Amino acid sequence: MRIDEILDDTRPCFSFEFFPPKTEEGWENLWHAAEALKQDEPAFVSVTYGAGGSTRDRTIEIVKRIKQELGLEAMAHFTCVGATVDELRGVLDQMRDVGIENVLALRGDPPQGESEWTATEGGLTYSTELIDLIAKEYDFSIGAAAFPEVHIHSENMEQDLRVMKEKVANGATFLITQLFFDNDLYFDFVAKARAEGVEVPIIPGIMPILRFASIKRMTEMCGASIPPDLDRELTARKDDEQAIAELGVAYATLQCADLLKRGAPGIHFYVMNRHPAPRAILAALRATRPWDGA
Repeated sequence: MRIDEILDDTRPCFSFEFFPPKTEEGWENLWHAAEALKQDEPAFVSVTYGAGGSTRDRTIEIVKRIKQELGLEAMAHFTCVGATVDELRGVLDQMRDVGIENVLALRGDPPQGESEWTATEGGLTYSTELIDLIAKEYDFSIGAAAFPEVHIHSENMEQDLRVMKEKVANGATFLITQLFFDNDLYFDFVAKARAEGVEVPIIPGIMPILRFASIKRMTEMCGASIPPDLDRELTARKDDEQAIAELGVAYATLQCADLLKRGAPGIHFYVMNRHPAPRAILAALRATRPWDGA
């Protein structure tokens, strides 16, 4: 089923994001997590696309298996890195032919070992171009990324908003945000998007914190900020992995409850191929239903 149609029919909409593993043990962990999270009846799941398209075939295989074997709607991430337009069309043909209906269209990160993003000769430069290609030639439901804090390669929020508006004009029918830990950033961003005429659903992306070093590294890479009070509590527990995870689940639960109470259309959980944290958070949300009356 198309995710734009799911969002029309389902509120709040809960979804999970996986990444293609590199090892056999990683495959087992991913599949165990997917089977466990199926019990929570997510509206959809998504599977990321490695830097430089390095996991393209694995991404497609995982999405296909999740759809066919678990019966969950699944979306493939798709980037324009390292491919000509004809090669991009070839991958899109492959996705269509295996029954994939949903694509998250992204510019993508540079190939591993490279710090600067460079367009492939004969390829595309921007996610807006990729969205335009998909919308004009294929019948996928197209999602795109949004950034409550300025994208690390953008000059300012105004540029981010112009790009987002172009993504929607070119065919994106829903947006998923980068991770964030301050809900006011999300609601301020949504208000600015609406003021620019962007009316598609903007789903907040939430990552439960499980490890101190990992969240520090990730936020530095993507430019997301950690509020000072949260940073203080994380730092006080940095040598106790269990305490970090317990704080991460508690904070994410409060964060999600506030988002839903204030009208967010759902939550997209970045689960890092692990299921206990998102399952606990989602159970608490469904038990308390903070969205009632939103």
